Amino acid sequence: MVTPVRVVIALCLLAPFVAMLWVGSYAKTDPAFIGIPFFYWYQMLWVVISTALTMTAYKLWQRDQRAHASEKGGAAE
Repeated sequence: MVTPVRVVIALCLLAPFVAMLWVGSYAKTDPAFIGIPFFYWYQMLWVVISTALTMTAYKLWQRDQRAHASEKGGAAE
């Protein structure tokens, strides 16, 4: 069943893939950050962002599963 929470979960998990597959958006050297070309620091920034988004998706999934289990009257798997 598609719910708004599950749509947000999907967007959280898809965002890093879209950002990294759209190479043309970051295939450049400027602006440099502390001497590191944009190409490299942008990818490293997405490591942190991806971690936060994955953690958010996981917490939302847990909450959705608990809500679903309480609606059915059983324990979450």
